[in-house]
Amino acid sequence: MTHYLYLVRHGEHQDAEHGLVDGPLSPRGRRQAAALADRLSGIPFDSVWHSPLERASQTARAVAERMPSLSPQPSALLFDCVPTGMLPDTPAAYEPFFGSVTEAEIDAGSAQMADATAEFLVRKSGEVHELLITHNFVIGWFVREVLQAPDWRWMTLNQAHCGLTVIAQKQGRPWTLITHNDLAHLPVELRTGLPEPHPV
Repeated sequence: MTHYLYLVRHGEHQDAEHGLVDGPLSPRGRRQAAALADRLSGIPFDSVWHSPLERASQTARAVAERMPSLSPQPSALLFDCVPTGMLPDTPAAYEPFFGSVTEAEIDAGSAQMADATAEFLVRKSGEVHELLITHNFVIGWFVREVLQAPDWRWMTLNQAHCGLTVIAQKQGRPWTLITHNDLAHLPVELRTGLPEPHPV
């Protein structure tokens, strides 16, 4: 028996290009969410959790429309956050990123991710399938935690909009990374975060 956690970054949101923190899904984001819903439709989910932010809530609703028996639930543990500040071993190249992040935001993000991993990375009995629809940094932290990589490494684990990451734990074994940022369900024009093709 295996406990599976499916980690998904929300679809692209409409206000991302204007620098706003949250907003509804863009037309492209709605297409990404629909493709994700099709991809996940055969999985017997026991629960679906999502960040309370609008872009994640709308992505969760798109999945629930495809699987009406599901009732997605918001979780404050899945909010967008910054899990750490600059650490002694963080490469100096990341310093500019932290220039606009306050100590209070870092403290809150660190506490949130400690609670999130304590809540979700706990082996449940039987065959379990849970879906978490959240944000780039949160997924990066979960993957870093499973791989037991240095804390700053969450910054190097990027997820595309509606990319699919799966971690799993068999009884008596450690958590394992099954797949990271899988985009097979998205047509090329809906894939974000990949290098732009250069004209020949």
